[in-house]
Amino acid sequence: MRVGFNKVQDVLENYRSAVYEKDVERFLSAYDSDIHVYDCWENWESIGISQWKEIVNGWFNGLREEGVVLKIDFNDLVVEENTNLAFVHCAVTFAAHNESGEKLRQLTNRFTFGLRKVNESWTITHEHSSLPINMETGKGIFNLK
Repeated sequence: MRVGFNKVQDVLENYRSAVYEKDVERFLSAYDSDIHVYDCWENWESIGISQWKEIVNGWFNGLREEGVVLKIDFNDLVVEENTNLAFVHCAVTFAAHNESGEKLRQLTNRFTFGLRKVNESWTITHEHSSLPINMETGKGIFNLK
């Protein structure tokens, strides 16, 4: 059964807590079955919940193997919504901590979420993460602003 997200902020809180707990099913509960993701890691895109689930499983398993938890902060959050559609953009900081709570590293990506209300619950139908590129080195810039 699908979890209900009455507010767009509930979707973001689910994202934050499910990543922290590495709970794949809860994380995916906020996504539409036809999700279309433009991610800035490895693949150009991911289409459909089964393909997205494979990627999320790999991500969470990698975190488990490394023995880290990710704490997430949504910065510069902008939410525009009407009755059935919402648009969110923000900077998302992922901070990796070891079991004793020491911060090991962090990076910030730019995120855009497109959401639709289905059966009175918000669901992510499109997600796009990106990094600005340093034009001299061709490498991504991982720092917030």
